[in-house]
Amino acid sequence: MYWLGLKEGDVHLNISSPGWAKHAWSGFFAPWTAGATVFVYNYLRFNAKTMLDVIVRHGVTTLCAPPAIWRQLVQEDLASYPVRLREAVSSGQPLSPEIVSHVEKRWGLSVRDGFGQTETTALIGNTPGMKARRGTMGKPLPGYRIALLDPAGNEADEGELAVRVDPRPAGLLLGYQDDWKKTLDPVSGGYYRTGDMAMRDGDGNYVYVGRSDDVFKSSEYRISPFELEVVLNEHEAIAASAVVPSLDANGVQVPKAVVELDEDFDASPALAEELLRFARARLASYKRIHRLEFASLPKTQTGKIRRVELRRREADLRQQPDRAPQEFWEEDFPSLEEVHA
Repeated sequence: MYWLGLKEGDVHLNISSPGWAKHAWSGFFAPWTAGATVFVYNYLRFNAKTMLDVIVRHGVTTLCAPPAIWRQLVQEDLASYPVRLREAVSSGQPLSPEIVSHVEKRWGLSVRDGFGQTETTALIGNTPGMKARRGTMGKPLPGYRIALLDPAGNEADEGELAVRVDPRPAGLLLGYQDDWKKTLDPVSGGYYRTGDMAMRDGDGNYVYVGRSDDVFKSSEYRISPFELEVVLNEHEAIAASAVVPSLDANGVQVPKAVVELDEDFDASPALAEELLRFARARLASYKRIHRLEFASLPKTQTGKIRRVELRRREADLRQQPDRAPQEFWEEDFPSLEEVHA
């Protein structure tokens, strides 16, 4: 409730699947606690224009949606929709600063990012009235003491995001149903480890890096897939993307993007070159995407990309002499060398 900024009298719309914990936090518990109205709109297939019409027609004042939804909303002429929104937030994945800027220009409203897990409530967030740096998740929310742990388990300014459990936060689960061997021991090391990597800037804002098992090294540089995906997803042709390590001919891990296209676009060598060029112009040279494949992304029932499946598939693929059917490599396009980060 503190992160969302809900007040009595608000009409709150939360766009999330029922399988997400956030469907409970934002779709029921937070507005209920605040005395706000829970607004529900059922649909079989998301349509940005229809959703914007609904938000205007029913006077929604607070909106929460994942980045995938915000990406579709900003494709519309937002300025032509006289919304009554007072607060807007995003969670689930890092939110692109370009989306934040676009919404601010059209609606005069800042979309605030945050971070939490199914095992917790919201841990970190950009709260109403807080001056936050774009691209950050914000600062620790009331009720939690956050730490970043290095590989040795020591607190640092970059590392695995963890929650101190002495005393144990009320918002942290007791254990996992039907698997009590995973029950969280509140005195085991003094922390609950999230499995997510982050860094903290000089102002105390947290920046998301990625899942600990998703981050990989390429020529001794650490690569955060999320950082590359945020850039790729800015292109209008991309509905979703996932970056995984791929072994090149020298046995070096290089970034490869698996891309799911918007229904208005078709896979082609020309589009592959355009996307590689688009990413190169916006990323440091050591972060450039070397390979790109057009494919449907495997997802969980709640819509999250199954990255572990993609990594396993990529490893198997590199054991074969041939590429995937719609896979392109940077060496296929000599003109890419003209692009400098």
